[in-house]
Amino acid sequence: MWERSLVLSAPGKVILHGEHAVVHGKVALAVALDLRTFLRLRPCGEGRVCVRLPAVGVVRSWDTPRLQALRRGFAGKRWAEETAPSIEQLDTLKEFAGIAAGASAPESLATLAFLYMCLAISAKYGDVPSVDILVWSELPTGAGLGSSAAYAVCLAAALLTACGAISCPLKEGEFTARWPEEELTLINSWAFQGERVIHGNPSGVDNAVGTWGGALRYQSGKITPLKRVPTLRILLTNTKVPRSTKVLVAGVKEKILKFPAIMNPVLDSIDAISQECQSVLEAMPANPSPEYYPVLEELFDINQHHLNVIGVGHPSLDRLCQVTASHGLRSKLTGAGGGGCGITLLRPDTSPLAVEAAKQDLCACGFECWETNIGAPGVTLHSSSSLNAEVLHALSES
Repeated sequence: MWERSLVLSAPGKVILHGEHAVVHGKVALAVALDLRTFLRLRPCGEGRVCVRLPAVGVVRSWDTPRLQALRRGFAGKRWAEETAPSIEQLDTLKEFAGIAAGASAPESLATLAFLYMCLAISAKYGDVPSVDILVWSELPTGAGLGSSAAYAVCLAAALLTACGAISCPLKEGEFTARWPEEELTLINSWAFQGERVIHGNPSGVDNAVGTWGGALRYQSGKITPLKRVPTLRILLTNTKVPRSTKVLVAGVKEKILKFPAIMNPVLDSIDAISQECQSVLEAMPANPSPEYYPVLEELFDINQHHLNVIGVGHPSLDRLCQVTASHGLRSKLTGAGGGGCGITLLRPDTSPLAVEAAKQDLCACGFECWETNIGAPGVTLHSSSSLNAEVLHALSES
């Protein structure tokens, strides 16, 4: 039986450059966002597994003997980090949990991912652990910020630790700790399975960012960590304008087919922006001085214009860029576009008054705004003394 109480977290993600072009084989840069999902793991008596996700209204518990019997019912079916969840496995888990076929609400998918990962990891590494899991997140859901991947990474790390498959690297007196590389690779593999349950056919970028943090280059299925990544301050703004990624991707494809001689050079230019940005980031020191920022700001401006050209802009994003430009700041959309979120680069010499004034003006537009960092660390174990009051309060709920 698991006997310790642990707190761990994983970051969200934003696309810095390369959105939409990546669908057509170009380079994209994804960076870890220091808005995090936190998970508290503690022993649960009486042979039960409990999971609580207050943000999406999930409070579920099951007897471990029932879960073990359910797992045995899949005799001959593989539960492995390299094997995709089968339709039969997921349908059986839906029936067990009382989730309607075809349900796509966040609470349904989060419950399904938990059940699959709990049974699959325990099938490979031992009995279903009697644990109580509480999850709380700083990330908004459905905003393209990797909230489901951060959840899957936290679940993978917690369940692998509880089953004894990976170590517990946090030593007495330490504030935070991270797992060694080979254990991070295992966490990432299982987190990808959780993402498959939620999204069907994910790229693997979001869970890789959640696991390793920093920044990653993605092109045609290949994920490569950047050699060195500075921590950069940003404003993250959610316009709250809903959009369909599927519709936006289809619209870009239609434009390329209609005007190939016009649109393909734009995609090539976006690709060059991603590669130039990678070179700049890898040349920057950990705490960069202001002289590095003009190039990053110009790349933001150029890419934002390109994204408007390929048809994924939106008046709300134009407004975001105008508001921040009035305060001397540069912004671009991040993710699918058509609304959604934008990011604003904050130079080290940007005054707190200017940042606060920009935030107030953005909120006056009806947007939601966070001051945070990119280039954040990946999945991390925490001591209670390293957590801020808001996180401690959220994770102390009974």
